[in-house]
Amino acid sequence: MSTPDPRRGSALLLLPILLVVALLALAFAWAGGWFGGRGVTPQAMADTAEASGSPQPGFRRAHSKGICVAGAFVPAPAAAKLSTARVFSQPSTPVLGRFSNPGNDPHAHDSKAAVRGMALQLKTDDGQEWRMAMNSFPFFASSTPEGFQALNVARLPDPATGKPDPEKMKAVLAKHPEIAKFMEWSKSAPTPDSLANTRFNGVNAFRLVDAEGRERAVRWSMRPHAPFVASDPERLKSASRDFLGEDLDRRLAAGPLQWDLVMQFAAPGDPIEDPSQAWPDTRPETTVGTLTLVRAEAQAGGPCFDLNFDPLILPTGIVATNDPVLHARSAVYSVSFNRREREISSGQAHADNGSAQ
Repeated sequence: MSTPDPRRGSALLLLPILLVVALLALAFAWAGGWFGGRGVTPQAMADTAEASGSPQPGFRRAHSKGICVAGAFVPAPAAAKLSTARVFSQPSTPVLGRFSNPGNDPHAHDSKAAVRGMALQLKTDDGQEWRMAMNSFPFFASSTPEGFQALNVARLPDPATGKPDPEKMKAVLAKHPEIAKFMEWSKSAPTPDSLANTRFNGVNAFRLVDAEGRERAVRWSMRPHAPFVASDPERLKSASRDFLGEDLDRRLAAGPLQWDLVMQFAAPGDPIEDPSQAWPDTRPETTVGTLTLVRAEAQAGGPCFDLNFDPLILPTGIVATNDPVLHARSAVYSVSFNRREREISSGQAHADNGSAQ
């Protein structure tokens, strides 16, 4: 009888460990965009955002201009039946958030903010968090990270002319035709005259999980109690650079501002993993609670100073879908956060630039 080789036993013991390491490596490669033929990395997307304007060390790579806000979320009575998330069952949850403008210029005039963002952190009494990143557009520009990256690259100015090359944009629209629909919407959609009367949409789909384990695909939106009023182009000509923040301060001085959190439910056949396709307005909707904001302050040194509003930070009872744009957003937010943290710690960020965006 042959003697068992001890090296073989050791190798067998190592197999589970090697398998875990291999799976982790694949997971990191997938999240980084280096695996599966996705063709774009979060690093490249952050680089393109940086190239869209002058360097702004210490600031977010996109939606650089912002305002910190604070308040609370109170769930509707029926919300707990839709999801086991604690935010839907405890009486009230503190909220820390941020309004933002697009672009990488933290000092841009607010009249350039045709699209606006609302990001929120809800932290429940059991220590769980729900972070949301919403925008005022009703659907996303592209169905894939590759399409969105191609759009942003095509928007960069040509060094020879100082303007984007129209031929590059034509090529992008030919390859990603859904982008044309978004561009058409952006040309015709009226812009609210205030953050307080802006509707903010989570264009990515998620799944609510109830106590029986049933899942429902949803998209959510924050719908303002303040009535919509469109911006007046003539008044914008004389408006101050920070008129949105000034208006927000005036309104909050008069009383709290509120938005209803509304869930829209998908029907069979609706695109769950394509944020460039809006679901029909006829889909069922339910108001699951109300957001009340009571305070705003400058983001420089404010409570949203160090927050990365990663949309994949979710509580038990809310699950992410496989939407590639959703997962790309999370990865790019992480790259942006790490870069600005390094800039702040190395002293690259100026003391007066907000340095904690």
